[in-house]
Amino acid sequence: MTIIYLLLSISVIVALVFFIAFIISVKKGQYDDVYTPSVRMLFEDELVKPESGKNQSLNKVKSS
Repeated sequence: MTIIYLLLSISVIVALVFFIAFIISVKKGQYDDVYTPSVRMLFEDELVKPESGKNQSLNKVKSS
């Protein structure tokens, strides 16, 4: 029975540590950026421009 009390007290202590870490991160402004996530998907990938000479040579090979 004592092991249950020990495990229960350890789990409560771990939960309090995570809760305190969360409160500290909120106070420091870790979650304040609400604009960037909404536009991040627009700027992640760069546009790849096809090379005009390479495409033309491939088209000539396919047509012959």
